[in-house]
Amino acid sequence: MIRRLFYLSLGAFLAFWVMRRLQALHPDHVARRTADGAAGMLRRVRDFTSDVSGEAAERETELRARFGLDNPDDDNR
Repeated sequence: MIRRLFYLSLGAFLAFWVMRRLQALHPDHVARRTADGAAGMLRRVRDFTSDVSGEAAERETELRARFGLDNPDDDNR
């Protein structure tokens, strides 16, 4: 009797788990997760490029000051 109850509850749990997995594969859910992931990735790429361009500008300023190239309009070439 206990064995039957165990297998009945195991079957109910597996059926519930499979139904949740199948619902997660519904096209609306997949599309929403994909769009959210793409938006998050785009946000991270924008943050990264913003940080990189800021650091590059700082480094360029440092190098210009170090080598005396503060005036980019100067034609001493």
